[in-house]
Amino acid sequence: MLDIKWIRENQQALAEALQKRGQSSDAAQSVVADLIAKDEARRAHLTKLQDAQARQNAASKEIGKAMAAKDLELAETLKSEVAELKAFVQSGEATGRELDKALNDALAVVPNIPLDDVPVGKDENDNVEIRRFGEPRTDGPFKEHYELGEALGYMDFERAARISGARFTVLTGKLARLERALGQFMLDLHTTEHGYTEVVSPLLVRDEALFGTGQLPKFEEDLFFTPHGESRLGLIPTSEVPMTNLVRDDILAGDKLPLRFTALTPCFRSEAGSAGRDTRGMLRQHQFYKVELVSITDAESSIAEHERMTECAETVLKRLGIPFRTVVLCTGDMGFGSRKTYDIEAWLPGQNTYREISSCSVCGDFQARRMNARYRGADGKPQYVHTLNGSGVAVGRALIAVMENYQNDDGSISVPDALRPYMGGITRIEAAA
Repeated sequence: MLDIKWIRENQQALAEALQKRGQSSDAAQSVVADLIAKDEARRAHLTKLQDAQARQNAASKEIGKAMAAKDLELAETLKSEVAELKAFVQSGEATGRELDKALNDALAVVPNIPLDDVPVGKDENDNVEIRRFGEPRTDGPFKEHYELGEALGYMDFERAARISGARFTVLTGKLARLERALGQFMLDLHTTEHGYTEVVSPLLVRDEALFGTGQLPKFEEDLFFTPHGESRLGLIPTSEVPMTNLVRDDILAGDKLPLRFTALTPCFRSEAGSAGRDTRGMLRQHQFYKVELVSITDAESSIAEHERMTECAETVLKRLGIPFRTVVLCTGDMGFGSRKTYDIEAWLPGQNTYREISSCSVCGDFQARRMNARYRGADGKPQYVHTLNGSGVAVGRALIAVMENYQNDDGSISVPDALRPYMGGITRIEAAA
């Protein structure tokens, strides 16, 4: 959530940022005007309340003086005035809460401000590649992961559909073990070499937690919910949600930052709006595993932490020997809460293209304002933390990348050296007997 004080002082800057994110000039100006109008109404009402409260206090003191002077008529007049002021203040407080809610609801759907060095663009075609690693295989033809998995007998989409419908997969045997090995390898790498603390987090979270990281209210249709008493709980779309919310409503000691968390969890997404995209295979699923990285930093360190986090995610693919490229997302393709995002795209020989396997974003204090997460700086005054999140990496997509990059002519899959300690001596995955 953006700071309304900053918006008041930088109205044109916000309008320009919204245009960079794809809104028309008129729409951007309308959003800013609406925010300013709601803010002015709230502030004007607050001034009236404060004036009324001040007059109520003064009149109450005057009653005592009138009583002491035995001016009963004046005292009664003042009492009537105090009663009217008290009623106004009480009703005005309810109105104030309504005005606060109107402003906060409007702020809740305004996206974050891109950093100055983010390329301006409309969609993924305007993203900018900044580096590559490895050489894509050219000794094809290559099969896609679902062709390999079904032929091996360890990947079943038909049975998954009988159980749960579309966009689910059943993995068995050696492929199930390979996916588990990938998750364990990533966790071990990030905790032992990259300084992240492993977290076992809830998979069901309250609306407040989803609001804190920006999934609510704007992206409600992308989530799964389950009833919980008179309320509901949401299944996490990523463990960014519970891990970032670990610091909600806290004031942290500045010298304890940065905090770095990682978790391996299932993630659940409705994939609303993706009908017809990636319908074959397990590239876009309702349920998938992901190793997530979350950092909580001070204001001065977040940009450097963003580079560090991205490098940590890239290391996963380097150790696995998967060719990849890293791109910086343009303003029209970046996420709602991000100020800058790097996507890491793994080479998939079966598709003959690069596909996203990790996104690493720096959010500034955008999420912290929604969570009221703060720290004390050198001056001792509380200020909002900066938050970052990134995939370290998506386990299911890493499985796809390993299968396609390590496929052999006979349809078998070689196990990368980095995963062999987790595979119980299995170095090659061949068809089930």
